[in-house]
Amino acid sequence: MSKRIAIFGSTGSIGTQALQVIAANPDKFSAEVLTAHTNEELLIKQALQFNPNVVVIVDETKYAKVKEALAATDVKVFAGQKALDEVAAMDCYDLMLAAIVGYAGLRPTLTALEFSKPVAIANKEILVVAGDIVMQKAMEKRVPLIPVDSEHSAIFQCLVGEGRNKIEKIILTASGGPFLGKKPNFLVNVKRDHALQHPNWSMGAKISIDSATLMNKGLEMIEAKWLFNLQPDQIQVMVHPQSIIHSMVQFEDGSIKAQMGLPDMKLPIQYAMAFPNRIPNKFPRWDFRRPATLTFEEPDVKTFRNLSLAITALHKGGNMPCVLNAANEIAVFAFLRNRIGFLDMTEMVERTMDKIPFIAHPTLEEYYETDGEARNFAASLIQM
Repeated sequence: MSKRIAIFGSTGSIGTQALQVIAANPDKFSAEVLTAHTNEELLIKQALQFNPNVVVIVDETKYAKVKEALAATDVKVFAGQKALDEVAAMDCYDLMLAAIVGYAGLRPTLTALEFSKPVAIANKEILVVAGDIVMQKAMEKRVPLIPVDSEHSAIFQCLVGEGRNKIEKIILTASGGPFLGKKPNFLVNVKRDHALQHPNWSMGAKISIDSATLMNKGLEMIEAKWLFNLQPDQIQVMVHPQSIIHSMVQFEDGSIKAQMGLPDMKLPIQYAMAFPNRIPNKFPRWDFRRPATLTFEEPDVKTFRNLSLAITALHKGGNMPCVLNAANEIAVFAFLRNRIGFLDMTEMVERTMDKIPFIAHPTLEEYYETDGEARNFAASLIQM
């Protein structure tokens, strides 16, 4: 039997690549649920190709267009934010791929876990915002949470078969982004299009900017804490510009395991969807016969202070990672629309972290309130 996949965020970078994996393996996977926020044109195209059971367009103004375009099919069409939760609760799929960008993916992911659905998690912000609650729900329901981020997939793969062995630390690798080695006097003039040009990975706009500021690596540190039950001091970041080693685990005997491969998100997506099996594919392979040098260096946290702010949030805990994430989402949104400069993003995040009251042990409702307060304050910092 094929595994029925619900792709929450099917029109984004992860979602579109997941559909490529499904198209290449029609005997193993089917796309049962597709959701999009505003990109109705691509959602319609995907629905006509993959004939899912359900589609959701969150922007309700696009509902009529999607409904009409799919009228000749058996596809059920829903609209609105609430529909995401309702579809997540349905029994028509076997695995959720949580690929909605940012905080918006939290509610449907929690709903899927509540209904004992395994989740392949590509949205790191879910665990950054409320990692304690998400992991508690997964454990309570005894539901697997399989990471899709290349770094966390690498750690996950290195830990298979090592359940009884103690982790000394993990090493998350970072490409360094498009501005590796640059200093603030260069970064002050960086524009949107330059920041979107990642040297190794094909990613969506938001994650590309996060990679350029190194915020992405900070968010990954927080995500790793929850996914692998680690203390902050057990998580190390190293810049590895070639992006061949995706991350490493060092065990208490000093042995280090690394997961390697060419930078292609389809590989961790396929691994998560097929887990616990590995299935063949035609992706390009890394060839050790080709002359190459793999290098590593410490990240420059003085220049790329977003990583330093994320490490602060990681150590402080409570609602501080939620504040960090909310302010960063507003800052990236503003930068992508040329409202603020590249270095202004860091200042917005720092000022928001200083402003929003700290809560050591937030409830889910307090996480929602913190997110709203942080977004409102960060937005107020943008010059009109």
